[in-house]
Amino acid sequence: MPRYPRLTPGGRFGDGMIAKGYRLTASTGIHKGDREYQQDQVALLSHSRIKGCVMAVLADGMGGRSGGRKASDQVMLTARQLFERFDPDTDDPVAFLKQIVDEAHIVIKLTAISSEQEPHSTIVVFLINAGGDCYWVHAGDSRIYHFHGKKLVKRTLDHSYVQTLVNRGEITEEQANNHPKSNILMGCLGTEKDPPMGTHYIPKLRTGDTLMACSDGVWHYFSHAELGSVLSSLSPRDATEFLIDKARSRAKGSGDNLSLVIVKLEPLTDDVLTGH
Repeated sequence: MPRYPRLTPGGRFGDGMIAKGYRLTASTGIHKGDREYQQDQVALLSHSRIKGCVMAVLADGMGGRSGGRKASDQVMLTARQLFERFDPDTDDPVAFLKQIVDEAHIVIKLTAISSEQEPHSTIVVFLINAGGDCYWVHAGDSRIYHFHGKKLVKRTLDHSYVQTLVNRGEITEEQANNHPKSNILMGCLGTEKDPPMGTHYIPKLRTGDTLMACSDGVWHYFSHAELGSVLSSLSPRDATEFLIDKARSRAKGSGDNLSLVIVKLEPLTDDVLTGH
């Protein structure tokens, strides 16, 4: 059996990612799953001018072999270009994240006109500033999770049909995962309507916090308790490997594309503080 490509740069970022009282360690992962082609895209970006400022971006493309990949590629390109121009000292982070969603949405719609395809994409982005504050935005059913240790602090709520049923109390989250209409989205990038946007602000990240963004090819196979246990007990690299492998196993040959990015806040050691 062929081994699908997997990206797991992982490990500590180095001195540039040392912030007040903690360091950031991170990993990204991507896998084709049981699909014929890869439409997910994921990236973790360090700001070129501001040490300690990082941004994670993940997109799950839809719309046929080339359409979905074009859509997720446009999300990544837009995010990279805007992040390069972002100034944490003067720019409004929420407005900046909304601009990524708006501009990626417009570009994907233009791609659809020129290519006669129907490219769409989800998007999740979280931004961590050097001071430890964090902002996120999402559209679609890719998710961001915020854990402190094993405890789930908050996650994004999907822009999906089954999430509306959960919100109304008609089904549970467990039932939503196995619902026959679980793949129906209420909004994403590239549609006729403007995409829905969910935003969130974390005033101060703490040592022991973990942020994870992932596509539905990952989160579909895990409870919150399972994710908390894995993220709290393993390094980002090991957690990435474990979650991909376990999701692949649980999919039993019918798995979607998988992508995720994990950022963990860990205490500074004496060696790091002294520069050894």
